[in-house]
Amino acid sequence: MSDFTRAAANASRRAFLKHSGVVAAILPLLGLPAFARTRAVPVRPAVSPLLPAAQALRMPYDSPANEAEVLRQGLPIGNGRLGALVGGAPDRDFLYLSDASLWTGGRNDVLDAQGQFPYEKDNFGSFVMLARLYLELDGHAPAQLRDYWRELDLSNGCMRVGYTLGGAQFTRTAFASHPDDAIVMQLSQRGGGRHSGRLQLVSAHAAAVSSDASGQLGFSGVLGNGLRHGACVQLSAADGSVEAHGDTLHFRDCSALSIVVCGGSNYVPDLARDFRDPDMDPQAVARQRCAAVAQVAPDALLYTHVADYRALFGTLQVDLGRSRPAQRALDTWQRLQARSAAAPDPELEALYLQFGRYLTIAASRDGLPINLQGLWLENNDPPWMSDYHNDVNLQMNYWLADQAGLGACFDALTRYCLAQLPAWTQITQAHFNDPRNRFRNTSGKVAGWTVAISTNPFGGNGWYWHPAGNAWLCDSLWQHYEYSQDRAYLARIYPLLKGACEFWQARLIELEVTGADGRPQQRLVDDYDWSPEHGPENARGIAYAQELAWNLFGQYRQASALLDRDAAYAATIAELQQRLYLPEISPVTGQLQEWMSPDDLGEDRHRHLSPLMGLFPGHRLHPDLAPHEQVAAARKLLEARGMDSFGWACAWRALCWARLGDGERAYALVNTNLKPSVVHSNGTAPNFFDIYDLSQHGDPSLGGVFQIDANFGTPAAMLEMLLYSRPGHIRLLPALPKAWAEQGRVTGIAARGGFVVDLEWRGGKATRIALRSIGGTDTDLVFNGRSQRIRLTPGAAIDVL
Repeated sequence: MSDFTRAAANASRRAFLKHSGVVAAILPLLGLPAFARTRAVPVRPAVSPLLPAAQALRMPYDSPANEAEVLRQGLPIGNGRLGALVGGAPDRDFLYLSDASLWTGGRNDVLDAQGQFPYEKDNFGSFVMLARLYLELDGHAPAQLRDYWRELDLSNGCMRVGYTLGGAQFTRTAFASHPDDAIVMQLSQRGGGRHSGRLQLVSAHAAAVSSDASGQLGFSGVLGNGLRHGACVQLSAADGSVEAHGDTLHFRDCSALSIVVCGGSNYVPDLARDFRDPDMDPQAVARQRCAAVAQVAPDALLYTHVADYRALFGTLQVDLGRSRPAQRALDTWQRLQARSAAAPDPELEALYLQFGRYLTIAASRDGLPINLQGLWLENNDPPWMSDYHNDVNLQMNYWLADQAGLGACFDALTRYCLAQLPAWTQITQAHFNDPRNRFRNTSGKVAGWTVAISTNPFGGNGWYWHPAGNAWLCDSLWQHYEYSQDRAYLARIYPLLKGACEFWQARLIELEVTGADGRPQQRLVDDYDWSPEHGPENARGIAYAQELAWNLFGQYRQASALLDRDAAYAATIAELQQRLYLPEISPVTGQLQEWMSPDDLGEDRHRHLSPLMGLFPGHRLHPDLAPHEQVAAARKLLEARGMDSFGWACAWRALCWARLGDGERAYALVNTNLKPSVVHSNGTAPNFFDIYDLSQHGDPSLGGVFQIDANFGTPAAMLEMLLYSRPGHIRLLPALPKAWAEQGRVTGIAARGGFVVDLEWRGGKATRIALRSIGGTDTDLVFNGRSQRIRLTPGAAIDVL
């Protein structure tokens, strides 16, 4: 093994392997249930696993966040279930706290007059906040201190604040620990400083906050849907005094403080228990957890969190080139604005990519999957209820995970779909063929399961029925298998694949179409439907559904063969797949048809790229696989959709252009998303959150809102520009833009088929390549204008260059 391969394989682990198996002991904690009464005792590292500040990826700021702009300026922390936005003001800091399971609403299974699902906060429900926490320090007003700084340390998973007051240096560190299932804020100083002030807990749902004899603050509440929730805060001081009065903890003359926050709900992912555990008292669990965590030494808490976090974050390293010293000297918001007005800043672009990975770890562990805002809210009224949108947004939230070495974070989506499947099946079979539903199956048959455009954690659906939503969710689940090659996982998702096939077997209708030879042919098409959020609502054979059904049938057939199950049914599905209509080229526009019509029946610059499902996330229209004229038609449609849209839509466009090998257009779209969001315009906020300008929906009174999907889709596009893969085929640097071509390096990027790739390039050409198998055995590797067949045994590695 070469030095390059060895360094690439071990760089992310080197700091941990010497700590007596800490990583091996911590990683199994990924499987722990969310907010459980009992929890395994974490392994505590004996020495610090922190990456030194000089080597860490940091997002620095020279001023604290304004609470009125918490979603644009607050820095996010999260352990996959419990999250917070932290402000960093020296004298009055805030933490906006959320628990991923805290939702209003329920089954929402009474259809409206059109046979669709109501879509509002009462019945469908909304993701809502848990609490706010305020830390006030006497004598720490900004005017009295100097050398203030604030940062999000992506390498170590911490938010920090520092400043000098008098002769003392004060430091504040906040993190969300997954092993300890708590949010922790630690206050320290050097030089004889002291902390005096107050800590106040405020329920987001008007629950009464009180203190107990142990000095904890806490509350217990019940939402309108019966979901119980609670939170607790405990403060430990190295010295000085701490007293509790009502909803506030008072501390005086403390050299160091440690604040522990725990909280959650009695949500359980189980339809049989109505998604609630009636025997669980969330406040009691929070108090017990707080007491246990508060007994652990501050350094041990920090080291435990960092070791767990870095075991995930360290799997991928990215170098896109060198930035100038003047760029590095700027704070993050200044740097983002300077980049927009001047030359590229490749180190900032790599930082943005890694921020997407940071958010994946923070928002997707062993709880619910990432919703429209992840774990981060500013109030109880988020746009679109911060739900699970199944017509691109939920899927986009997971486009990055596997590719970026975070396959362990994908399982939250799998568990969600499996937990919801019984409810989705019941509701589909009871209500999809309601005579008021314009999307019902005209065959009169119904089977299997599907979903609406939106879903919640209680088996509920919202807004319009979305017949092809089942196939797109299955496509996401299937692609995780393509990366992992895990047969046990494939067996878990098999019921979802089969149930979706059963739905489409009942739904497809036969229509006569004109074939390429000019003769009439009988083809199977999707029944009355709409191309998501676009065009007529009574069209048949939309490109979106046809491509997804084609993908689903092929994926199910492979699963059936790999697991040796249901061979006869797989043969039936193969026959259906062969008879499916696939989108044609319009003789009027020259574009791939979105509807079974030569005319474009919708907006030619619409944000959704629904007719291009076969290009991304699918592969049918990839230039390697499709006839030239079909690829050209897909390209023409993509050109017509334009280069300016919302963040998630630009990310999807960038991924499509990367698939077409056009690195410059893909990079231009990345640039569009990295433009600073000013006065709530589309773009990137100071804290790197993607901002969505709602005024473009036609109401000028609406401003910009945070929507998280582009924070994953854009980094996914950046990695797609460096590597394209499908099982049996890996292409390196397929869409490398000029801005990154001079030199670069990526280690730990995953490829479909079960491989991990380490790559260096210079002058646009690969100079070092190493492959490791994580289950893959054979693949064609395409690089520098040539192809090489690679054969490995699972677990083996090879240096190609």
